Order: sequence, then C-alpha cells, then structure tokens
Amino acid sequence: MLQSSQSIVIHAAGDLRIEPQKVPTPGAGEVLIQMQAGGICGSDLHYYHQGGFGPITLREPMVLGHEVSGAIRALGSKTGDLKTGQLVAISPSRPCHSCDFCAKGQHSHCLNMRFYGSAMPFPHIQGAFQEYLVVSAAQCAPADGLTAAQAAMAEPLAVCLHAVAQAGDLTGKTVLITGCGPIGALCILAARHAGAKRIIATDLSDYTLAMARLCGADSALNTAENPQALEAFYTNKGQVDIHLECSGAAAALAAGVACLRPCGILVQLGLGGDMTLPMQALTAKEITLRGSFRFHDEFFTAVKLMQSGAITVDHLITHSFPIRDAIQAFTTASDRSQAMKVQLEF
Repeated sequence: MLQSSQSIVIHAAGDLRIEPQKVPTPGAGEVLIQMQAGGICGSDLHYYHQGGFGPITLREPMVLGHEVSGAIRALGSKTGDLKTGQLVAISPSRPCHSCDFCAKGQHSHCLNMRFYGSAMPFPHIQGAFQEYLVVSAAQCAPADGLTAAQAAMAEPLAVCLHAVAQAGDLTGKTVLITGCGPIGALCILAARHAGAKRIIATDLSDYTLAMARLCGADSALNTAENPQALEAFYTNKGQVDIHLECSGAAAALAAGVACLRPCGILVQLGLGGDMTLPMQALTAKEITLRGSFRFHDEFFTAVKLMQSGAITVDHLITHSFPIRDAIQAFTTASDRSQAMKVQLEF
C-alpha cells in the first residue's frame, strides 16, 4: 500500500509548496488513480496570487487542482467495468445526491458539494494535484483513445458546455464571447459545435485572440488597442443574439449588453467579483441574464465529444511542466501573452 503521495499545496497567496499526503486503500466503489496530467485553472491562479477570489478565501492549507486525468492502479469492489491500467478523466464534481437540489437534478448547486480544490466550505475541499488519489468510480470517465493531456481538458470543456446549454438553442445565432483565455477559447469550440453561425471574440491580448481564431472565431477584436471595436454591433438596438461573458470584467459585460439584440441572452461565466450592471439597458432591451457555474453531467459529454473528434483541444495545451516545477508552471500560466492552458505532469 502506498503511504504518501506528493501534492501541490497552497498555504497563502504566493506560498505554494510540494508536500506529502497520505493515500488510503480504495474501498467499495472506489479506485486508486495514479495522476498523469492536471491543468491549472483560473481559480487555481486566484488562490496562488490573491489567496482566493471575492468572498472565497483560504483559511487553511489546501491541495489545489481539479482538471485532472490518470491511470487506474487499484480497484475496490463494486467498480463496474473499470479496469486496472485504464486512462480516465476524473470529474471533480461530487454532489451528495440527497439534498433538495440534487433531487431536482441541479447537481451543480448541491448543498453538500465536494468539488476538488475549493475553499468555499470550511474545512476546505482538498484538490486533485496529487501523484496518487482515491476517487469514486462514479467520477471516472473512461478516456480510451485520448492522451492524458486531452483527458484533463474535460473539466474546462464541461464548464463551457454547461454555459452553452444555459444560453439555449444557438443554431444560426450570432454569439459574442468576451475574454479568450482557456474558457473563452473552449466556449468558441462549444458554441460552434452547438450550431452558432457567427462568433465574435474580444480580448486584451493579441496572443489569446490568435488562439480564438484557431478555435474558429469569425472575428477576433483587441479592445485594448481599439476600445470602440464593438461599436459596429450596437446599431439597430444590437446585432448579437447570445453573449457568453468569460472575462469577469464589468467593461466587457457592458459592451456585450450594448451589442445584444432586444430579448437577447447574456450568460455570465467569468468570476471577477461583483460588478455594476447596465440595468437600464438590460431592462429596456428585455435582455435575459443567466449565470453559469460549474457543471455535472456535461463532464462525460465532454469526454465523448473529444473521443469522437467533434471537438479538438490539442492546440490549447501550450505548456507542460513536471510537478517539481510547479511554481514555474503557475508563473507561466499567469502570463496570457505566451500561455493558454498550462498542465502539470505527474
């Protein structure tokens, strides 16, 4: 039996350490995973740089990470068709299945959610940036045919699939995506898969906008160089059907509202703290504002879409570092002028 596993632990803003964690033996319905790849998410970066985001702050050391994949090394009893040696993408979504929200199928709002690497509850929910981790068999999505790096992209892709579902039918629609980091780029892929006819992307970085074009954006506009870049879409009360706001910036949200047609839909994904809303325009144009937070069933859909080739994510994985270079990995992931998705190798 393994006694310990190296893990990546955040103690406070700027204080990232590699420390051992105890590894239990998998019980009924559980499997032991040898982690292979883990993507650094925007929330991981918030913990690293600010010690949290908004009201969510670190109150104790916490293992980071929730975008992970690995190989099964041991099986407990009652684990279905899973096999030793099999590559799986691991869903970080672990609802209780017994609260009122779970009973309604709203698992992402579970009152007792145990989402990897989250400081929302206390004690914090420890994350998945660990060499070895025991997980529920129900969290494992068989990733046959994918690489470990691809499988670890299932989590952020699931976030975007959930957001697109929140927007409703995108067939033939014009979609604006503000913020072209990994989530924005994946939203471009998800929106196109859902039938969007025209996709407009904005960001402040030429590098991320180039990635947006690779993902299939029809227009990629730098609003730092040209703050009026979206004004052409303001005419006749707006030219955009759906706005997927991925930056968490108030200016991006306001510009999107100006672009939206009457009765358009604004889906807010970006978490940048509370923002002032252009409420007058929202009201006058009868715009629907919808939040989008996490996912649940979409995780397994994300894996299947990658396996079928319907969505390809390889070009978004720009860097990979061994866990001993975790600080360098986090520094690189913070630089949107050179990096999109940075992953750790275990």
